[in-house]
This record gives sequence, structure tokens and C-alpha cells, in this order.
Amino acid sequence: MQQIFNFLIRNKNNILFLLLFGLSIFLTIQSHTFHKSKFISSANFITGGIYKKANSIQAYFYLEEYNERLLEENNELRNKLSNIPDTIFEETFIDSTIYEGVYQFRTARVINNNFSKVDNYITLDKGEKDNIVQESGVVTSQGIVGIIDNVSRKYSRVISILNSDSKINAQLKKTNHFGSLIWNGKDPNIVQLIDVPRLAPVKKGDTIITGGKSLIFPRGIPIGNIVGFELDENKSYFTIDIKLFNDMTNIGHVYVIVNKDRKEIKELEEIDD
Repeated sequence: MQQIFNFLIRNKNNILFLLLFGLSIFLTIQSHTFHKSKFISSANFITGGIYKKANSIQAYFYLEEYNERLLEENNELRNKLSNIPDTIFEETFIDSTIYEGVYQFRTARVINNNFSKVDNYITLDKGEKDNIVQESGVVTSQGIVGIIDNVSRKYSRVISILNSDSKINAQLKKTNHFGSLIWNGKDPNIVQLIDVPRLAPVKKGDTIITGGKSLIFPRGIPIGNIVGFELDENKSYFTIDIKLFNDMTNIGHVYVIVNKDRKEIKELEEIDD
């Protein structure tokens, strides 16, 4: 113990300098938006590299399961294609150089996934150089995952739907009754749909999908099935428990949804602000 005190006394000037230097950097980052954004991007770059190395080892042990998922998805696509009438191909021709969808899908791999906290995040191995932008939706073949909130050059961070700040427009598949999808921080397999009017025909087993009322997710992406519901204190709105189609504790590959018209629409909506 005496040696520790002697060390601190001998190096007190250096220790004081490092503490003051660290404090000055912290205050600079907190008080300047530009410095703060650069710090966050740099932190994402460093942690992203670490996560990617660790995930490469972990992913090796799940290759068989990932391959099974891809096979199931390919099989589902083949079934859908086989049920399209031949007359559609005979009588209709769409020139892809003229018509392009509003939404573009880009693939990415999960290199870090949190699900045991109240505010959980996911890190992807794609970033600005791969044309990934903030406020893009993230999904798998089974359902939604979250929304990208931060991007560095090579990586991006996703606000998981298992996050207290997550709030996504969703609806009952059978009707046009909408609500807001949130998470109460308890079960990683169950999320909640709130503010659904009491007139909605809510039933256990019904499917919940994205509502398409935002610029992030198109309408119709699956979320989960209703497993329970109750009215609020005023008997005006339902709070609905939804069992997710996605296993949020085991996500390997995802699709990032980019709305190509997002910037134009946002600029138009902000004209009167």
C-alpha cells in the first residue's frame, strides 16, 4: 500500500495533467455537435472492428442453422413464384430501367446483438461506404429488427425493437386499425402494440404487420401474432401483446431497407416549418 502512495506522490503532476486533459476532451465533445458526431463515429469504427472479429468466430458455429434459414427462404420464394399465373408473364412486361421501387434492400451481417438490457442495440458490418444511411429499417426474412440510428464508414448501429426508445407504426393485418409498437423491457420475445382503438376486432392469433405510415418501413412486413390484450383504464384503447416472428436473441443476417425518396419527402414536409 505504501508503494502505491509513493507512486502517486511521485507522479502526481502527470496524473493531474491526464485528468485535466481527459476532462477538457469530454467537455469539448459535449459542447460541440461536430466533435460529438466525430467521436461517436470513431467509437463505432473501433467497437465495430472488435465485434466483427468476435462475431466471425461465433458465426462459424451457426453456419448450419443460417444455411437452413436461407434454404427455407429460397423455398418460400420458389413457392410464391410457382403460384403466379403464366399469363402475367405472357401479357405483362415491366421495363426495370424505367420503373424502380421506392424501397431498396441491402444485405448486412450482425456482428453484435444486445437483447438483455432495457435499451438494446445491434451492430452491422455495413456502413456509409455500402450506401447505408440513418433512419433505415432493418428486417430479416421473418420480420422487423429495428431502425438504424448511427452510421460510420464501415459499420452501422441499429436501435433494436427491444429498446425503450423504439416506436414503430404497426397495424392489424386483417383491418386498417393502427397503433404504435413499443417494448416494455421484459420478455425479448414479446412486444406491445398500444393506442389501438377499442372498436378494433382484436383476436388472439391475429397477425400484426408494419403500417407503412412512415418513411422507414413499407406496409406489410410481418411482426408477430397476438397472444394477449387488454383495455386501458379509460376503456378506450387496447394494449396488445405480440409474440415476435423473429427470434431477437439469434439474428445472423439482415436486410437494410433504404427509402430512395426519403430526402425529397422530408424536404417537402419541412417547407412550412
